Formats: sequence, C-alpha cells, structure tokens
Amino acid sequence: MSSAPEYDVIVIGAGHNGLTAAAYLAGAGLSTLVLERREVVGGCCITEEIAPGCRASTASYIASMLRPEVVRDLELASHGLRMVPCDPALQVAFPDGNVVPWWADRNRVVGELQKFSVRDARTFLRVDEQLKKLARYLQPFFLEPPPQFSGRGFEACWNLLQLGRRFRGIRGDEIAQLVSFLTGSLGEFLDRNYECERVKTLFLANNVYGKHGGPYDGGSALGLLFHLLSGGDDELQGFYGHVIGGMGSITQALAAAGRKRGVEIRTSAAVENIEVRDGCVRGVILENGTRLLARTVLSNADPKRTFLGLVDARELPEDFRHAVKGIKMNGPCAKVNFVLAEEPRVNGMPADASPAQRSLFTLVPSLEFAEGCYDIAKFGDIPEQLWVDCVVASNVDETLAPPGRHIMTCFVQYVPYFLRQGTWEEKRPLLGERVTKTIAEYAPNVPGAIIAQQVLTPLDLERTYGLTEGNIFHGDLTLEQLFFMRPVPGWSQYRTPIVGLYLCGAGAHPGGGVTGAPGHNAAFQVLRDLRRRRQEARA
Repeated sequence: MSSAPEYDVIVIGAGHNGLTAAAYLAGAGLSTLVLERREVVGGCCITEEIAPGCRASTASYIASMLRPEVVRDLELASHGLRMVPCDPALQVAFPDGNVVPWWADRNRVVGELQKFSVRDARTFLRVDEQLKKLARYLQPFFLEPPPQFSGRGFEACWNLLQLGRRFRGIRGDEIAQLVSFLTGSLGEFLDRNYECERVKTLFLANNVYGKHGGPYDGGSALGLLFHLLSGGDDELQGFYGHVIGGMGSITQALAAAGRKRGVEIRTSAAVENIEVRDGCVRGVILENGTRLLARTVLSNADPKRTFLGLVDARELPEDFRHAVKGIKMNGPCAKVNFVLAEEPRVNGMPADASPAQRSLFTLVPSLEFAEGCYDIAKFGDIPEQLWVDCVVASNVDETLAPPGRHIMTCFVQYVPYFLRQGTWEEKRPLLGERVTKTIAEYAPNVPGAIIAQQVLTPLDLERTYGLTEGNIFHGDLTLEQLFFMRPVPGWSQYRTPIVGLYLCGAGAHPGGGVTGAPGHNAAFQVLRDLRRRRQEARA
C-alpha cells in the first residue's frame, strides 16, 4: 500500500475544465495527474469520427465563451487552437422561406430587422446597449469564486461589501433591470419590447439552450445576459466561433499545454472511488484496483456523480448529500450528427450567401412553438416537431471531411431524459427520424443526402460522456442553482466538506458552456488554500 504512486494533485476527468485546472496547477510546480475514463481526452468538447474520414464535434459544437485569459495564459494558439468568428452569429430559417441572420455588425442587424418592423429595429439598438452594459457588471464574477455568505459577523459583512464593490456606479433602474433578467421570463421581456414575432424568435434562437422550461418560464431571460459575456481571442461580448478541427481542437490544445507544463494524462483510467481518511482526501482507486495517492483531488465530474457515486456516503454530512440529491438535472436536449453527400439547400437562403452564412441555421418558428415543445417533453414524450439548431461545420472547415462530404451537427432542444413510455434504446430511431423530418421541411434535399447519422439521446450523453441524466451543464442554469448557490448553498467556492477535494467542472460556478472558467477558478482556489496551509504550518 505504501508503494502506491503519489502526486501533489489528481484531476478526475479530462474534459476542458479538468485539463484547464491541471495546466494551471502544473504550471505552479505541482506534480499533476489527469485521469480520463474514456480512451480519448476531451469530455464533451471533442471531435470524433462518425464515418470513415468524416469527423464531427459530437457533443458541444460552437465556441462562445471560452475565456480569453485561459487562451492567453496557456498559449493555446501555439498548440494549434484556431477559432473563426461566426458571422452571422446565428440565423433563423422560417417555414415560409424567410431566412433572418444576426450579423456581427449591429447596423447590419438593424437593416435585417427593418424589413419586418422599423420600431423593432430602433428598439434593438436600445436593448442591445442595455443588455451589454448589464452583462459587463456580471463579467468580473466569471473568473473568481462567488462570495460566501455562510459566515457570521465581520466575515459576512466583508463578503457583502466585496460584492457591493463590483457594482459601483450601477444606477437604481439598472439594479431593477438586472433583477428582472435574473428572475423574469424571456417571452415576457420580448413581448414588452418587440412587436414582430420574427424579431422575438431571433432572440429566442440564442437562448434557453440546455435548460428546463419554455421561454415563458421564470428565469429564462437570464440567457440574454449569459450569452453576452465575452469570449474569443479578442474578448468580444457575444462572441461565437467555429473551431477549426472541431471542438476537440480546444481540448487537444489544453492537453498539449498541460503536458508542456508537466501534466501526466492517463486515458482508459476510470475512477472507482475517491479515498478519504479522517475527513481528508488521500487519493483515488481506479476500477482496475490501482491506488493513486494525492492530498489534493479535483473532480471534473458533475456533483451527483462525484458525491453520490465516487465518495462513500459515510464521509459526507447527510445534509450535504441531501442537497446534492436535489440538484435539478434531467437533461432536456439531444444531439444528432450527419454526414451528407451534399450541402443542405435551405429554403430562402440568399443565392449569394457565403459559405459562412450557409454554415448555420436554427429551426424554431416561434416562441409559442418552443413553449409547446417543452410542454410535450416535460411529460416524457418526444415532440413530433422539434427545435433543431443546425451547424454545417464543413462549410468553414475543410479538415472535417473529404471533398464531396459535408458535416452537419444538430442540437435538439426539449426532449425528455425520462420517457413516459418505452426506453431510449427503442426510441432512438424515432428521434433521428423526427429530426430529419424537421430539417426536411426547411432543406428538402437533406433526407436523400444522408450517408451516416449519429443519434445521441439524453441517455447516450449520460453513458458516453458521463453527464448525469444527460444534463450538459452538470445541473440546470437556474437562479437557485447559480452563483453562491452552485452546486449547493454553502459550498460555492470549489471546496467540499472533504478537505483537499474540490469541484472543477461545470457543476461549480459559473456553470456550463465551454468556458474554462470553473477549471481556472478551482485551480487558483487550490493554490490559495495550499499557500494558506503552508503559512499556518510555519506559524
């Protein structure tokens, strides 16, 4: 037992946050081991072959909020990372053949909106400025632990003061607006501000992805601010980018950056148990029986998988386990990836549209349609007509497929994890058929062009990528599960009730998306705690 290999740090899971944390910790001089249960690194941020010579971003598919600090600090460009801005950032195809793009240039967006409503075009400029300003107030919280309000006396007052300093200069009406966005519904906000249904749908197409609730549910307006946090090489608000080589290029660059700093990465190394002794972490035991020692362990797995699956129940307070059990997961989305013999020909796509414009289109006709999809899915049924977000990645990235082949990835919103009837093994073909049928209504040539199809149900997301209940965010991004409430109240600063065990994945603040922020923040929290312990030992 004493001869078990020992490291300063072990990171469980080689997703993008685990690799980010490992690179920072190794860069600080700590011997760091990353353990990945699959045979490849990347987690959900991965590029995989779905047909001979044809690769797709099988899970996550667009880079939006990858932190510029992470890109710069870890020199990811030198390790092959290249992102091309999406322009348009999004585009909605409507059933009547109209295609409405949202360009990077605000004036071009106004020009598009004026075709439907001059009033809404004017409103867009006002609201866009308002939203971006409010998002800037939230931006600083992204790369730091949220305040801890569980203390008493001076500590609680100090934490509250620190929080208040972040909002210096905010006006009373802006506070009201911020609270409204954090608690209100997207649909009600759009109804108050816009008159044209198509303009409202354009906003809808960029929100409520991966979360429970339709656009009229409370808290659904949060996405308007969340997606305006900055990202990309140039730290642009609302950045969306195609990653050359697929999303796996991000995690390959992170892995290379980590190895350069001394990180050891083992694949096909599933962790069976996190070893705890006297309330402190001691290491991990792999499924093959191998024991590895470390006094610091970071889990990139979601909170339920970590605390209800990898840690013995006797090592955790019962109230903590109870809170973890209550985290809302039940992922409402799926993914369908295609190899096509020809590019989708979308009804109404301008004849002179560039490959970049033809590379993405969202199929959601209205807010009412989206609300109806959710109402069906929440009772365990698969909607016959689906909300589908399509990205023809090969239009901007020729490395993904040989000539004559086209890669289209489709994110499917509002399908149930828990089916009312049948199993996902039985229903997987039905989901693929309904996605194909939905796309055919807008791009009739697609069904006849399919060479290969990969259907990832919510259950597949759980089994293949380790996402409990198929939740892509490691827990819903709702107000009661964000900020100092994430993953559970009292434990929002990456630490856990076990000394030396930390969360570094999307289940911790600030949440999901390919950002690198949870991994970055957890690594720096570890380094702060190690410095404090050394100082206490010397005192």
